[in-house]
Amino acid sequence: MATLLRGEVPVILQPAGTAQCRRAYCPPGVPFAEVRRGPFDGKADIMARPDADGELPKVMTFGNGAVVYEYDGKDTKGRAVYRYAPRLSPSHRAVMDGVAEVYADNARKGEHR
Repeated sequence: MATLLRGEVPVILQPAGTAQCRRAYCPPGVPFAEVRRGPFDGKADIMARPDADGELPKVMTFGNGAVVYEYDGKDTKGRAVYRYAPRLSPSHRAVMDGVAEVYADNARKGEHR
């Protein structure tokens, strides 16, 4: 675990919740549950530094801004919870189109996921 500097808060990255999934892109043939998954879900070795007013950043970005996680409060362990934000993530549409291709290939082959 990383050492906390004064004022830093540990962070956990989680799948998107209802608020983050609203109006998110989901191609035909892909279960909506796939939309919730972010590439860094479960990552817990991140720290957030509050601003001068004590507020945590509203979003965290990864992959040069391609993946966005949105602040969603704190969990019972006092960690800041950031949820995957598909609507805000520029890479989301391309990733979902790739997932759709896999589902379509599996359907053609008669395989089930």
